Order: sequence, then structure tokens, then C-alpha cells
Amino acid sequence: MGNNADTRVVVAMSGGVDSSVAAALLVEQGYDVVGMMMRLWSEPTVAGGAHNRCCTPDQMSDARRIANKLGIPFYVLDTQDVFRSTIVSFFIEQHREGVTPNPCLECNRHIRFDYLQRNALALDADYLATGHYARVAQGDDGRFLLKKGLDDAKDQSYVLSVMGQEQLSHALFPVGEYAKPDVRLLAERFGLPTASKKDSQDLCFIGDGNYRRFLNEHAPEMMSAGPIMRRSGEILGTHEGLPNYTIGQRKGLGVQYSEPLFVLGMDSARNTLIVGTADELGSSELTAKRVNWVSGETPSEAFRAEVKIRYKAKPMPALIEPLDDDRMHITFDMPMRDISAGQGAVIYDGDVCLGGGVIERTREVVALA
Repeated sequence: MGNNADTRVVVAMSGGVDSSVAAALLVEQGYDVVGMMMRLWSEPTVAGGAHNRCCTPDQMSDARRIANKLGIPFYVLDTQDVFRSTIVSFFIEQHREGVTPNPCLECNRHIRFDYLQRNALALDADYLATGHYARVAQGDDGRFLLKKGLDDAKDQSYVLSVMGQEQLSHALFPVGEYAKPDVRLLAERFGLPTASKKDSQDLCFIGDGNYRRFLNEHAPEMMSAGPIMRRSGEILGTHEGLPNYTIGQRKGLGVQYSEPLFVLGMDSARNTLIVGTADELGSSELTAKRVNWVSGETPSEAFRAEVKIRYKAKPMPALIEPLDDDRMHITFDMPMRDISAGQGAVIYDGDVCLGGGVIERTREVVALA
């Protein structure tokens, strides 16, 4: 990179400890650092006003104070409209289709490493840095690699699997080389007021964190009651709106049966909740769409690797078969109980994230005949 002072880095600041330490480390390393915070959309109906949990007035004040302490410029980027039209609308539409989306994947795809990164580069920056627990490296062929953060418990490469070569070539993850406790110690060493601040949670645009309440207010039609049905067509009861249920759920179904029942899937076209026994739950296969290969090249043949089917899941061995139309088929070595359409299927070769896609369907969970 040459002289760090000649390298401008825009840091995405949230007022939290991770992005604050990321900024402090870059300043310490001599970079030309600029702080930038996105003002994101949040519903105005929640008590306390329309404040996204990622950018409340307190968080904005914290980010500004930290920027002042570090002696770096600080800007606020109004991202409310693009965030609402992409992430919030996507969240609602996916639930309307009966799937469980991961908004963080979409936010990194469309907001952080597209909209924000483009705005950063427009400020003559060389890099956008964030507080994600991940690492960027270069392979022997010069391609950029997305690697897990050193703190496996905090690793966020899963939600960064949407990144490609262009995004990675302009990305820095300064805290990816540290464990979370060490990041808090660094915050104390830098004298940052965020040292003991709690971590933020997902679904930042839902002020109270209650996504069922949010959907009931913003898309009430999808919360209508409908039949709870076995795959055979046997009706067992009535559900209270498909978004109230998740794949693999056992408790709270409100039906009586001779053995425990689990949610197998949702037929949104018929507003039907499909349930079955433990033997019927899960699958060894899935297909995924909108597949992104970090390398920029689709593998020419099937290969073995490990796959995570949700953010907190353990990577499991599987055979990955690339398909046409940015899709892939995955066959696990053993059945997976909680494959959910809409979640990410993310592929790993050791600590290197190869990419991922959005789970489309499983072999067993199909619409009722």
C-alpha cells in the first residue's frame, strides 16, 4: 500500500465498539481516515420516534465524539430511502412469499458494499473499512480471499459472502485479526467511551425487535389465519399467520397429535402451514439461487467443502454442484433439520469463504398436491 498517510480510508461508523476500534487502529497505523455513518430508515410508529437501532441519536453522538477524539472528519450519509426501498421492502416481500430472509446479507449486498462503498470511493478513498469480524487476504494468483475472523465465535464472513473481487479490493476489516475481548481492551487503551457498549442486534429497522408486530402493522394481510396440515392433506388445526412460525418449530403450534409435530414448511399460495413428525423434518439436499462466488468465477465442476445454512450454524461437509442461472445444488453428508428457504447457504474451504447463495427449496418441502 505504500505510505499509509497517502491512503484514504472511510470507516463505516455505528457508534459501537467494533467500528470505533477499527477507526482507532487505522488512525494509529497512519492512514488518512474519514468517519462516515449512514442514517437508515426506521418505522415511525415505534415509541421514541423513527430511529433505526443502528443510528439512534445516542449512537450518532457517540460516533461523532469518537471521530472528534481521533481527530478525523465525520459525515452522515442519508441512506433512508434506498434502505427502505431495498432492505425493508425485501424483508416484507420475502415473508409474503413464505420464506425467512436474512436482511443482513441483503444490506451488505446492496447498502454497505455497494451504496456506501461507492460513496466512500467518491470521496477519493481507497478503502471502505467496517467493524466486521472477517479478514481479506490475497491468494497466490492475486485474487482476493474472504477469510473468517480470528474470533470464531464472532466471525461474520457469513453475511459478507455476497462480496466479490471489486468489493474486497476496496475493503478493510481491521478488527478481524482480534478476538472480541481484545477489541474491548483496545477500546480501553484508546480511551474510547464505547469500550463496554453492548453489541447491536439484527433487524435494526424494527425499533422494538418484534418482527411479527412489524409485519402485522406493515403487511397485515399475511398475518391471516389458515389451515395447519399434514403432507397427506389431513387438517389438524388453524395457524395464526405464517410469519409467526419457523422451520423446525415444535412448540406453540396449538395442535394435538399422537407424536410431536414440527413445522416442515409454508405454502404461502394457499396460506397453509405444513407440519410433520421428526422423521419428516429436514433434508440432505437444497438448491440455492443468486449464488455469488467470491473469486468471480463459477467452479467448472462439483466439489466438496463445508456449508453453513444460517449465521450461527456449524459448517457441515457437503458436495456442491454449480448450476446454470447463478444457482447451485448442495448435498450434505447427513440430513439437516432446519434448512430454511431465504437463509444463506455459505460455502467454506477451511477458513476461506468461497461464496454463497439464497436457499431456494429443499427436496422434501414442496407445495401440497
